[in-house]
Amino acid sequence: MIKQRIFQVAAVVAALASPLTHAQETPPLTWQEHWFEHNQLVSRVFLDADIAVYYDNDVDRNITWMNKFAGDVWRYTKKTYGDFGGKPHLHAIFHAYKYGGGHPSTWWDAHHDYRNVIDIGQAGDWHSQAGWNIDVIAHEISHIVELGSKGVHGSPAFGLWGDSKWAEIFNYDVYVNLGMTSVAQSTYNDLITKQDNFPRAGTYWFRDWFYPIYSQYGGNKVLNRYFELLAQHFPKNGNNYSRSMNWGEFVHFWSGASGVDLKPLATNAFGWPAEWEAQYNKAKTDFVFSSAPTATAALTSYKDCDYKGAAANIPAGNHALAQLQSFGVVNDDISSLKLLPGYKAISI
Repeated sequence: MIKQRIFQVAAVVAALASPLTHAQETPPLTWQEHWFEHNQLVSRVFLDADIAVYYDNDVDRNITWMNKFAGDVWRYTKKTYGDFGGKPHLHAIFHAYKYGGGHPSTWWDAHHDYRNVIDIGQAGDWHSQAGWNIDVIAHEISHIVELGSKGVHGSPAFGLWGDSKWAEIFNYDVYVNLGMTSVAQSTYNDLITKQDNFPRAGTYWFRDWFYPIYSQYGGNKVLNRYFELLAQHFPKNGNNYSRSMNWGEFVHFWSGASGVDLKPLATNAFGWPAEWEAQYNKAKTDFVFSSAPTATAALTSYKDCDYKGAAANIPAGNHALAQLQSFGVVNDDISSLKLLPGYKAISI
């Protein structure tokens, strides 16, 4: 049912956004839908500092579990991925007996009144706090992350991972960090055997790509680091990403986020056509940030403690901030350093 809204997500990805100038607002008591086939007047049934929940007339008002669950996911999302346009509230709209599936919108988008939104319907009701009912909430919030985080609009990787591959690792991470141990284990069990037909037949996205990255290179930190690098380096037209990324760029950016060269992992997971090799080599020239330390660097900085996370190689010399950033250093985001013998690091 989530996939029934893939065309809506794609429409959001394709839309250009303008800088937000609207004043901060209190989520309204009612909201008239005016997008896609949605035309309901929905009513606000819950409000706190982080989330406004809206129901259409067919949702049982005695159902309240979404207030806490969607709020917890949103609070964790903001804690992990940062601010979303200075707008604290997620607007979560729920429909019963109509609109099978869900879609997101972000603070960049006029078509949903410049609000961070998940809008979800289904053929049944919302009585059960389990299965698809919770998965779709986290899934749609994952799209807000890929479409609207770090002050840039769009998802350059959407054409590669489609509508669910990013959401799968996002959902798993959410369940782990919200302490939903049994749900996280069930999600892992489902995804570890899930096979896809892209970019080639027999691809295991979770098993062979996202889970190894997540489990070996920093958990939610590596997921967030990918979006940081994207916002810092990928081409933009104003506040919008100006194009989609290719496979070589995709592997390069995730290598940067992970702190290791992920070409071997990508080769195992996806194959490695000659075209990707050319793309990958060009990406390393076009987007200069380090994915792994080299023996010739006088100093190697690491995003995380204990020499983990994204690494940047820094040659000997006097370097201003702009030069350090060109080596892949993120300002105020260094937790550990390694120096070759005979060198010392001095902050002036």
